[in-house]
Amino acid sequence: MKSFFAELKRRNVYKVAVAYAVLAWLLIQVATQVFPFFEIPKWTVRLLVLFLILGFPVALIWAWAFEITPEGIKRADDVDPHESVTPRTGRKLIRITAVLAVAAAASLVFRFLHPLVTAPLVSSQATAPAATAIPEKSIGVLPFANLSDDKENAFFADGVQDEILTNLARIADLKVISRTSVMQYKTGATRNLREIGKQLGVAHLLEGSVQRASGKVRVIAQLIDARNDAHVWANTYDRDLADIFAIQSEIAKAIADQLQARLSPREKAAIEQKPTNDLAAYDLYVRAKALADLGTPTFDTRVRSNLLEAAGLLEQAIARDPSFFVAYYHLAEVHDRLYFFGSDHTPARLALGDNAVAAAQRLRPDSAETHLTVGRHLYMGYRDYERARKELALAARALPNDPWAVAYIGFMDRRQGRWEEHVQNLNRALELDPRNLFMLQELSVSYLLLRRYPEMAALLDQIITLAPEDPALRVARASIEFLSRGDTRPLHTAIDAILAQNPSAARPVAIQWLTLALCERDSAAAARAVANIPTDGISIENTWFPHSWFEAIAARARGDSAAARVQFTAAREQIERLMRDQPEYGEPLCVLGMIDAGLGRKVEAIQEGRRGVELVPEAKDVMNGVNARRHLAMIYAWVGEKDAALEELSAVTKRPGYLSYGRLKLHPEWDPLRGDPRFDEIVNSLAPK
Repeated sequence: MKSFFAELKRRNVYKVAVAYAVLAWLLIQVATQVFPFFEIPKWTVRLLVLFLILGFPVALIWAWAFEITPEGIKRADDVDPHESVTPRTGRKLIRITAVLAVAAAASLVFRFLHPLVTAPLVSSQATAPAATAIPEKSIGVLPFANLSDDKENAFFADGVQDEILTNLARIADLKVISRTSVMQYKTGATRNLREIGKQLGVAHLLEGSVQRASGKVRVIAQLIDARNDAHVWANTYDRDLADIFAIQSEIAKAIADQLQARLSPREKAAIEQKPTNDLAAYDLYVRAKALADLGTPTFDTRVRSNLLEAAGLLEQAIARDPSFFVAYYHLAEVHDRLYFFGSDHTPARLALGDNAVAAAQRLRPDSAETHLTVGRHLYMGYRDYERARKELALAARALPNDPWAVAYIGFMDRRQGRWEEHVQNLNRALELDPRNLFMLQELSVSYLLLRRYPEMAALLDQIITLAPEDPALRVARASIEFLSRGDTRPLHTAIDAILAQNPSAARPVAIQWLTLALCERDSAAAARAVANIPTDGISIENTWFPHSWFEAIAARARGDSAAARVQFTAAREQIERLMRDQPEYGEPLCVLGMIDAGLGRKVEAIQEGRRGVELVPEAKDVMNGVNARRHLAMIYAWVGEKDAALEELSAVTKRPGYLSYGRLKLHPEWDPLRGDPRFDEIVNSLAPK
């Protein structure tokens, strides 16, 4: 054995093993760092690791059996030991190993100092909470069944469930899943409580029923251990309707007692506090919350109409009870969303938000919900990130089961280009609301902005399992081949199937349908798509466009310059009216520039586009700032300033943004630049690798 080990040493087998191990480790580090940048599939890294493992014994056998000599590679047994050059080869191997070790150390340091956003933007907790340890003191409050003869009382049953959930969420010693996730488990179908518990990541579930008639109410509630379907607690409450809020508080305290959750005096007082003494106002409030939830999904074009209706109901509730704090809280949220996403970005809408926030501050100046309201308003109304973060941090500490304080911080991170923090905060929010479509869709938008289409596809596949019939989600998933590869066939097939199945679903997918029709140069389909875009316009990527804009784009694409001019002129009047009271509003100023470019008003178009970019700097808002520069590039292209257009476009494609390979390759909006080799180079820079 001694001679065998000595021979291993003489033939440099040990040195080859060390050199191979260092080289393999270096290759794996480089692959995991570089492959995601070029969008190389993850399986290639696994394949590389497998090859390196299989190659290790081969390298050792080769080192034993062969020797490198001045005359070439020979079998080791054919070389006289006195003529062997293995000592020289060994010294070379030591030097090579040292160089590789230095390179490996440098790679490790670089990876530590420059981490890539390569982890999935949605954590395993967000999509499969059951994979983690489920806390004992955790609960999901499922929708309550409405047993009333009047089916309109379904809103009332939802309100009872929501109030119990809200009361439990105030208890820091509990983990309580948010309303958005639990509302997907509607009554009427047989519930698999074990499966629901796993999906939500909770140990317990509360379910029940509500029956309301003739001024009386019956509430039945039962607590289930979701791990074994065991009934932990149950009770029936028969009271006057006026006692409904007392019932909800009693149920929440009973659940806390059953789960042995510590209840502080502050939490107990908050649970016992009535939201309002006016049941009619409460009914209006519950209906408004249901509408606001319908407006939540990112890809749904009905957001504006739902939010406007919700605002009207909340205002009626407040008119009945001016001290209705939570109604002001949600009214401020509705105004902020209408303003921020561009559906009604006007001084009047911002003032309505100011008033609702001021009322909340007046009624409960020190409450956590007030801090959340103020922080959200500072972010969405004023882009005051620093002050908003302070308010939201206070809210997050006092509302441990509310995902929105953390989520809004995550959304601000994205606006500021802080992608890692954005991911972490959204995943923290999803731990409390794992089936929240809005948050999950926003994560898919982040993949879109980063042009990480495989991850976007995987995440959308997961989201579609939560809402398989949602046409906007299905179209978003089908559009990925178009965005990443310029292949319109999957999107075309999906839209055809949706329209054949349900023609009324055309409205939620009208924008994607129009984009498809324009890219396929199908003017008839473009006209049908435009007809399904809301007549009062629509907000796209935080920028509002009037309906006449889409009419003009369709006319321009089919070569009808006269119709395009008429529609561009109408769109110009609407944008000017929007900006009359807010001349420093950068996003519609860019739209005005594109309209003027379409009308041949070159000087005005360039001035408006440049000013729009100045008003929406990337330093303030990465998403809208890059979008403004994209619009400026289009303005330059339309007015014949090719050099300026290509310079701006080149900068935009190097940043995260909505511009994709498929849109650049096929959309007629970029036709003025086609044929220029510089444009081809820019398009190819986004081509799938």
